[in-house]
Amino acid sequence: MNPQRRRRLLLVLVLVLASGLATALVAMALQRNVAYLYTPAEVLRGEAGERARFRLGGMVEKGSFERPAGSMEASFRVTDGDAQLPVRYTGILPDLFREGQAVVATGRMEGGVFVAENVLAKHDETYMPKEVADKMGVAHQKHEVPVPAPGTEQQ
Repeated sequence: MNPQRRRRLLLVLVLVLASGLATALVAMALQRNVAYLYTPAEVLRGEAGERARFRLGGMVEKGSFERPAGSMEASFRVTDGDAQLPVRYTGILPDLFREGQAVVATGRMEGGVFVAENVLAKHDETYMPKEVADKMGVAHQKHEVPVPAPGTEQQ
């Protein structure tokens, strides 16, 4: 093999290795930032993993919200109709956060309590993230909960 072909072959090999390394690094970074959505029942069955970061979706259980006066730490329970999971969050909650409304929290489990890093609340009466709506629909069917007709409000 002459020196020019050897140089070209080496250059091609270096380019293939560099692109493979770059692809592997991007895949690892994306995998680390993925946060799957689980309902409280799925979390309690162990589907979310022990120390994994994930999203918890459901409804804020009525009568469960607590925040000591002058504190930024809030605690509440999220339910999907099958199970309830206690949530602890330190920070400012969204303006539309309230009991009986849909919520999606990102965080991880610590000692049987979901410690949220971020909390998102439903932004109007008709919106719910598709994943939460699908899972809540399954829970409603399972528990035979009547679903209001479109355009009617539930009190």
